[in-house]
Amino acid sequence: MQSQVPRWRWWIHFLLIGGYFFPGLIQGLYFTPRHPLLRHSGQGLLILCGLNLVIFTIVFLLGWLASRATTDELLLRWRPGWWVLPLGVGYSIAIRVGLAVIGFITVLFLLITQLASLESLQDFAMRNPPRIDRLVDLSALQTNRTYYWLSLTVVSFVIAGLREELWRAATLAGMRALWPRAFMSRRGESIAIVLIAVAFGAAHLPMGALAAVAAGLLGLFLGVILIVHQSIWPAVIAHGLFDATTFALLPLVASKFPQPGA
Repeated sequence: MQSQVPRWRWWIHFLLIGGYFFPGLIQGLYFTPRHPLLRHSGQGLLILCGLNLVIFTIVFLLGWLASRATTDELLLRWRPGWWVLPLGVGYSIAIRVGLAVIGFITVLFLLITQLASLESLQDFAMRNPPRIDRLVDLSALQTNRTYYWLSLTVVSFVIAGLREELWRAATLAGMRALWPRAFMSRRGESIAIVLIAVAFGAAHLPMGALAAVAAGLLGLFLGVILIVHQSIWPAVIAHGLFDATTFALLPLVASKFPQPGA
């Protein structure tokens, strides 16, 4: 059902919440960070997480005060009951497998069609590695246990999982309210999720093209989970577990494949 809130109030909601990552994207593209976004100490990491939550909460509340979006519009209902946790775990595993399969098929297609050689793909990967060092302090993950466990818990499930899925659901709500003919149907929701995934991937461009593509695909998978269950919570669990396992594996990966500039 189309919202009865005036369109201008939904525009405020959409511009505030939907555009939340845009300033950070512009800064990340034009200013090379000297230090990882997630500071190297446990205290610094907690301060940064707190600042991020405060800023997002203010932006989210201002957007919500304008639109007065309902619980259902923001997909905040806990669905599907006790299945949320096991589904989140299963989806997290499926996403990781899905990304690996997509990567394998893409490489295989490029080789079979001779659009690229193995040497050129290896060279591209070497020249364009995911700049994880711009996000997280790899040495701190290896040596600082407080930093390590904060990354696996607060950063993964709150800063990434909860915050980003709230952003995704609220952005979708704004698109549905502003352009109901385009995005109210299930097909329209799917198109909206693709567009939101592209924006989510673009927000990761400061970490490199490959990281942005992977983030876009991750956002697409999470968006599908969100609209299938009409709830953010399975996606929050899946997102948090995906990031937590990634952080857990990074020290091992970093010891074998040092990051440029690390």
